[in-house]
Amino acid sequence: MTQAPTPTADTVRRLVSSLLKEGAGTTRGATAAGPEVRPVAEGGEHSTWWVGTRHVLRLAPDREAALRQRRELRLRDLVRPHLPIAVPTSVAHGEWAPGLTYTLDTKVPGGTAEQYDVSAVGEADLAGLLTGLREVPARQAETLGVPRTAPRSLEALRRAAGRAAERLAAADELDPLRLNQLTPQAAVQLAAQSGTAVLVHHGLKGEHLVVSADGRVRGILDWTDAAVGDPAEDIAGLAIAVGSPAAVRAATLAGYAARPCLRGLWLARCDTVVRLAEQLKGQDAGPLSLLRLQLRRAWEAILLERVTEFRDEDADEEF
Repeated sequence: MTQAPTPTADTVRRLVSSLLKEGAGTTRGATAAGPEVRPVAEGGEHSTWWVGTRHVLRLAPDREAALRQRRELRLRDLVRPHLPIAVPTSVAHGEWAPGLTYTLDTKVPGGTAEQYDVSAVGEADLAGLLTGLREVPARQAETLGVPRTAPRSLEALRRAAGRAAERLAAADELDPLRLNQLTPQAAVQLAAQSGTAVLVHHGLKGEHLVVSADGRVRGILDWTDAAVGDPAEDIAGLAIAVGSPAAVRAATLAGYAARPCLRGLWLARCDTVVRLAEQLKGQDAGPLSLLRLQLRRAWEAILLERVTEFRDEDADEEF
């Protein structure tokens, strides 16, 4: 198999210079040698570069990523009318190497959820995001190539988290008794219900939430992992990104009931336990400080902690 080329600053500068000459637009920060380019530190799935102050260049590193990036361009156009917050717009896209795609996007102004706390009004923005995703026609998303994914087994994840919690306890990272809150009975009660599949961003990390200094959520980045599936996955993502109380408040404001909120909470808690344990074993490349912070966010207490009996809801469509 041919080794994919590694993009350099010169590669990026030449590509962007050709795009801007072809009318993709001008960018601040340009010099006589071409536009200023610098790698984006956050995120690692794409080779991502700031281009001046107005654009972001994302280079797909392999053919699988290129396929998802092509799908993302179509999906962003589909979701944009349904969301109250910004979705990046591509001003140019194509191939930067044979079979490997790029997109030059307008930058959504703001920082990330790792830089700024989300305010109460920002939680309403997140509620609008969850509401809008539910309104996107799932079948139309699937025609664009968005995959349909089955809900994860909370019982299987509970067992994996239990083993991981023992390793974290040995490293003095977590009290393993916390996992006792998620009992086998609760795992059954919180199983995903049929007919609840919606378009899910599936990557609501802090680095993908564009947050302004006043705490408003201004945009959502990186739609390459979107799927039609369990809405609790996005609630879980928000719990890891902004904390469990804020995530549950946003989901409740979006109209989600106790079951998906609690399910999302436990997905987040189990995921963060497993990931931190993997990092300590050298099996996860995530920064240790960030994984510890995400664990704390997921385990923040909420008012809705008692699992009760849930009524099965009628459904028109199953996962």
